[in-house]
Amino acid sequence: MALHEHPRLRRILYATLFETGGVLLSTALLLLMAQTTGPTSFVFSVLAATVAMLWNLVFNSLFERWEARQTIRGRSLARRALHAVLFETGLAALLLPLTAWWFAVPLLTAFFYESALILGFLCYTWAFTWAFDRIFGLPASAR
Repeated sequence: MALHEHPRLRRILYATLFETGGVLLSTALLLLMAQTTGPTSFVFSVLAATVAMLWNLVFNSLFERWEARQTIRGRSLARRALHAVLFETGLAALLLPLTAWWFAVPLLTAFFYESALILGFLCYTWAFTWAFDRIFGLPASAR
């Protein structure tokens, strides 16, 4: 059976692969921005990835439920952009207080960190989702 016939398995695989790459990306970006060490950035990135993975599972389930009700099938550039923007906005709202606390910085500084991470992740999210769909096929909701 194809992966698109198992939506839960598809979402779990997507989230796991996405967050593995995300940990590497966010660790590197935090090292460039924050006055921090590699281990501190890495541990925060793992913690943030855990939050993101849980959000990913919830968000993609809701997004695919919405997507299945649309009359136009497939994943256009606009739909992929909508997916990325909505996902990252929700994640930023969840992570902003954690970022400020972890790095012991004011909320405004944490907002700067999160904004830079969002810009990096917007591109990463779009590219990863495109590649994942090319390799594993579109989910049933988009076919």
